[in-house]
Amino acid sequence: MDTATLTAFMEVARAESFSQAATNLHLTQPAISKRISSLEQSLGVELFDRVGRRIALTEAGRALLPRAQQLLLELEDMRRAVGNLSGPVNGTLKVGTSHHIGLHRLPPVLRAFSTQYRDVRLDLRFIDSEEAYDAVLSGDLELGIVTLPPIPDARLIAREIWDDPLAFVAGIDHPLAKQKKVTLADLTQHAAILPSSSTFTRQIAARLFHDSGLEMKLSMTTNYLETIKMMASIGLGWSVLPASMADHELKILKINGIDLHRSLGVVYHPRRTLSRAAQAMLDLLLPPQERLS
Repeated sequence: MDTATLTAFMEVARAESFSQAATNLHLTQPAISKRISSLEQSLGVELFDRVGRRIALTEAGRALLPRAQQLLLELEDMRRAVGNLSGPVNGTLKVGTSHHIGLHRLPPVLRAFSTQYRDVRLDLRFIDSEEAYDAVLSGDLELGIVTLPPIPDARLIAREIWDDPLAFVAGIDHPLAKQKKVTLADLTQHAAILPSSSTFTRQIAARLFHDSGLEMKLSMTTNYLETIKMMASIGLGWSVLPASMADHELKILKINGIDLHRSLGVVYHPRRTLSRAAQAMLDLLLPPQERLS
């Protein structure tokens, strides 16, 4: 059993396809099949059920998956611990970020990084902050540049980079936009358009209403903030968005005593030795006094 074989197993499990795994690893399908067959023979068990074109992990495969992932992470961590002592900044840096952060916050950082570190292949994945957070936790990503959870999670190191004020907004023709004063109770009388309940932004808003003994009247959910902005601007409901997204099509609804913020930052695993590329990215993201070195 070697790392190449375990990597093939992990990729087939992830892709649920031998052919797709071969494409992802730049190998032929027979080469992937041979590695899986060799692994199954060495363990004396079937790791995948092959029913037609459908591939699914067997019970033995499901048991092996987290152990294989942990072993590969430990080997990668060992290589980094040694390699970080010297040498150039190169390799692949896997980073997850949300569409909003990627569009509105990261471009100057990415431009500077790609200019300074041309030998690094940046694997940038645009996914929900919560998905990126979980991927860093599982080891699939090295860094997550995300909306930080409202309740700190000790399993990951989180470093705040940007304070992101939030605002209640409605289209300029919405009834709420025409009120001189708006309260949280007023908002509950109208439809809301918000991200899904799994998102940190939704949790911040939900906690505010819950603490006030109020319940929102939710009509639609989507995790794409630009889509929420569009739907709010045409009067389909009020929403909570980054204040920086408000424009002439939206009115910010001022509510006395309410000042909502979320924190945007970077997360990484405390038990993972960061690559030189990840450390270089942190140096660009964080002010000098916050850097690791």
